[in-house]
Amino acid sequence: MLKALFSLFKKSDAKLPQAVQKIQSPKPKPKPKPKPKVASTRIGELGEHKINIQLDQLPKECKSLSDLMLPNPKSRTGYTQIDHIVISPYCIFVIETKNYNGEIKGGRSDQQWSVSNRYKMYNPLKQNYGHIKAIESLMKGVTAVKFISMVSFTMRCRFSIDPELRKIHSDELIVYDVELSEYISRKLISLKMGTPEPPISAAQTQTIYDHLVKANITDAEIRKFHVQRIKGGQL
Repeated sequence: MLKALFSLFKKSDAKLPQAVQKIQSPKPKPKPKPKPKVASTRIGELGEHKINIQLDQLPKECKSLSDLMLPNPKSRTGYTQIDHIVISPYCIFVIETKNYNGEIKGGRSDQQWSVSNRYKMYNPLKQNYGHIKAIESLMKGVTAVKFISMVSFTMRCRFSIDPELRKIHSDELIVYDVELSEYISRKLISLKMGTPEPPISAAQTQTIYDHLVKANITDAEIRKFHVQRIKGGQL
């Protein structure tokens, strides 16, 4: 009997360290929740909002359009998507926006430009030239106008490009998004000095605006198809 009782105490002692260990073991700390990342679409929306603020600052005789998709038989999708167009009494500004971070390197004739020597992008001036040609093909029979190609980058970039692309006399301009309205206004002043009488009347400005609005493709499925083809590297 005594031996059985002694054996029982021995078993209880054997379990004790495990119980103590359970009590003394600290509870695992909950893992901190990861900080929510800003979606790329949201970043794009913020960038477009900044551009729209700039366009709102333009002279009242200017008319602007954003996010146009126009027919373009020379494109593999059959369409061209244009970020912004500004119709002024002296010219039409065709604006391509880019959301990159780093050093932008490239020249007018280069097929590709680089971002911090790590990424490649199709020369945005050549890209915008395709946009201009698509607009020109739609403008036949409407009026002949002068086009100014502009590519807007965010302030997270720095430029290592042909300095001429930053000078107001050029018809191809590389600018920061925060200086877009300034460059457009300066370009209009420069054109006005050379041609005091505006080549595009108020009525023609409205006609061009209406023509582009009518040509704009708003069908969601067509737009989705176009974007998918671009992202797939097929353009």
